[in-house]
Amino acid sequence: MQLLNGKDVAAFHRQRIVQQIQEVREKRGIEPELSIVVVGDDAPSAMYAASMQKTARSVGLKAAIYRQEANIGEADLLALIDRLNDDVSVFGILLMMPLPESFDSQRIINRIDPSKDVDGLTDANIARLCTGRPGFVPCTPRAVMAILDYYHLSLSGKEVVIIGRSTVVGKPLSQLCLQQNATVTVCHSRTKDLKAVCQRADVIMAAAGRAGLVTGDMIKPGAVVIDVGINRVEGKTVGDVAFEDAALFAGSITPVPGGVGAVTTMMILENVVCGIARTETIS
Repeated sequence: MQLLNGKDVAAFHRQRIVQQIQEVREKRGIEPELSIVVVGDDAPSAMYAASMQKTARSVGLKAAIYRQEANIGEADLLALIDRLNDDVSVFGILLMMPLPESFDSQRIINRIDPSKDVDGLTDANIARLCTGRPGFVPCTPRAVMAILDYYHLSLSGKEVVIIGRSTVVGKPLSQLCLQQNATVTVCHSRTKDLKAVCQRADVIMAAAGRAGLVTGDMIKPGAVVIDVGINRVEGKTVGDVAFEDAALFAGSITPVPGGVGAVTTMMILENVVCGIARTETIS
């Protein structure tokens, strides 16, 4: 059984990001910024924003957190995003989710300039992903593909089962797999006989948010298992895959923690670097 260590993948991409930012600073004389917008007092969002800022700064990228009260008016929040869109030193805007319930989240997201939408959540970038055109890809699906690429695990001709159909993971992940010539089945809460569907898969990607959903008897011997889930159970962080059981059958498997999550942050920073390199705005 091969352990797909996300920390090794993250370290590989981190080195490339540091080099690229140094080159930008030397050749173009600019200090690129990642702008992180936090609205309200959601504790996980605040913690993730602080972690993102620390990681960004560690690779030489300027990172600023724009904290807004939960009662900020929608017009004022849109005005902040407009200012960041117009700021030539800002190459990435990351809007922390969830927003307070009073907001139209997708309307706020779509106000972000698609060329600065490093989380790949605007309608423009989602459309580009679906049509195979260049654009930003949501960071978690991109992290999954980075792990497969790092370990030279090809999807071409393989049967891939994705468990979960969210707009931030399952759906974009299915598009990325199709682009790699995989045959893709997307499963969800209404899927009948999930076990039978998984048993025929060469690759299982679990992103349902249910601890221990995928067990060893659901896995074809030698299959690749990618665990995207992050759940808290009895004070511990676990994935959607029952790791010890699944590892008895899987040919390759990601751990939780230390798997996909370890790579996700680097994918956001890599998107910022890609934004720096762009000469035209996505529209």
